[in-house]
Amino acid sequence: MSKILMVLTSHNTLGNTGRPTGFWLEEFTAPYYVFLDAGERITVASPKGGQPPIDPKSDEPGNQTASMTRFKGDKAAQAVLASTVKLADMKASDFDTVFYSGGHGPMWDLAEDPVSIALIESFYNAGKPVAAVCHAPGVLRHVKYQGQPLVKGKRVTGFTNTEEEEVQLTKVVPFLVEDELKRLGGRYEKLGNWAPFAITDGLLVTGQNPASSTTAAQALRKLLA
Repeated sequence: MSKILMVLTSHNTLGNTGRPTGFWLEEFTAPYYVFLDAGERITVASPKGGQPPIDPKSDEPGNQTASMTRFKGDKAAQAVLASTVKLADMKASDFDTVFYSGGHGPMWDLAEDPVSIALIESFYNAGKPVAAVCHAPGVLRHVKYQGQPLVKGKRVTGFTNTEEEEVQLTKVVPFLVEDELKRLGGRYEKLGNWAPFAITDGLLVTGQNPASSTTAAQALRKLLA
């Protein structure tokens, strides 16, 4: 049994648009049940603690998935989500790995959060896997390993420029995940828009989009095994 820390955003506004954002619901529920069903011990954290903001778009009728349906009937999982612990209270030494769920929110808070950056570095330096899906690979932008960007020279993926164009937020987000990973020296790869795709390179697991949440969680479990 592994101890897994799942990290969600606390940021709830989409740039200067006045529209709400947060984490993408499937990107929490899909990995959560991959881990839960495998008997892993899960702790869920966010910068502010408590109930993190769900991006309302992620819960629209066209975006429903089996894991989301299961979550809506799962009082225990809802209680876990409603009472996330504060990220600042988390230590890498207490866990075997960390998984960052995406949605647009993390691009504003977690990507720039010194607590999150230091936490990822401590996991990685301890030889523990780090996973991030969709927009969450953006949280790696300031993370260093041996003085270099963590993603430098590594095969990585994350939300694509064309996916961002399709949701019409290219001009709203603080940076584009694909461009940023390339700028940092990552060997960026992708499939077509919305196709499930995850990459493992050493201790780093990245997933392209919401549909990649399950694949990325399964890839992380393979690393832990």
